[in-house]
Amino acid sequence: MRLTINGEAREFPAPLNVDSLLAKLGFDARRVAFERNLEIVPRSAYGATELAEGDRVEIVHFIGGGVGPEARIQMTGPAATLDAADGDPLVVAGRKFTSRLIVGTGKYKDFEQTRAAVEASGADVVTVAVRRVNIAEPGQPMLSDYLDPRQYTYLPNTAGCYTADEAVRTLRLAREAGGWSLVKLEVLGDKKTLYPDMIETLKAAEVLIKDGFDVMVYCTDDPLFAKKLEDVGCAAIMPLAAPIGSGLGIQNPINIRLIVEAANVPVIVDAGVGTASDAAIAMELGCDGVLMNTAIAEARDPIRMAHAMRMAVEAGRQAYLAGRMQKRRYADPSSPLGGLI
Repeated sequence: MRLTINGEAREFPAPLNVDSLLAKLGFDARRVAFERNLEIVPRSAYGATELAEGDRVEIVHFIGGGVGPEARIQMTGPAATLDAADGDPLVVAGRKFTSRLIVGTGKYKDFEQTRAAVEASGADVVTVAVRRVNIAEPGQPMLSDYLDPRQYTYLPNTAGCYTADEAVRTLRLAREAGGWSLVKLEVLGDKKTLYPDMIETLKAAEVLIKDGFDVMVYCTDDPLFAKKLEDVGCAAIMPLAAPIGSGLGIQNPINIRLIVEAANVPVIVDAGVGTASDAAIAMELGCDGVLMNTAIAEARDPIRMAHAMRMAVEAGRQAYLAGRMQKRRYADPSSPLGGLI
């Protein structure tokens, strides 16, 4: 029997079901999602699903990029932060998180460095990409070997998707693989700038929300489109600060502030942060959180930068809550003038 698995033609003796195929390939059925002829096969049906000549199969898992089934209104994360201690957690779709910093898991030199950076960041939400397994090397280490899904909330994303259909298919596979309904949606429109295609993004968001997903959505810094995404039911709005991976920092603080003022759901700056001051500025504008990957992973010392980002997000949040002083055109002495010698 000839099957096409992750784009590669392979032959197997018949009969063969999904469970048997995964065993022959050396994959743990509990750690992958299985698609047959563009239809997801539920894990509970692996034993009863017979494969046939010519079937096209996709087997995917999570990789670094960009908690098991989440419990609503439950504190999660490896360490409490100042926000949590003050009763000021990040709340997304009814889920509470101790940290307002979300970090990606791609671009690190190895999984060991990924783990160390995530620990230093204090984040309890990490983004992960959904990709094909390597059928030639089933024993390769997996991200979940280093970042325990019982300790960290995995946020599957749709990095690399350029249409609504691709994004929806990817996140349905992610839900099958890990049971997660809280997801990050991004539908890109241009390979050079990686700017989002907002028409396709809106289309995908509507489908996913009807399908029971809680959608955190990557978008442009357009206040009107951000409001449209909230109105269709997105759980969090994630405007870019600058193009993905650019490190340019917040290029349009006015629009970010307008989005924050109009939103009734969390606003999380996503993409373009380069250093700790960028993260602090985002939080001082009133954003509820910051998501970053390249700024940490491509730093000369990723572990130290992860810790810096943690402190910047916490400091920016406290400064926003404290309320900054008014700016003045002229000097105003700090010491009283009365009683001068």
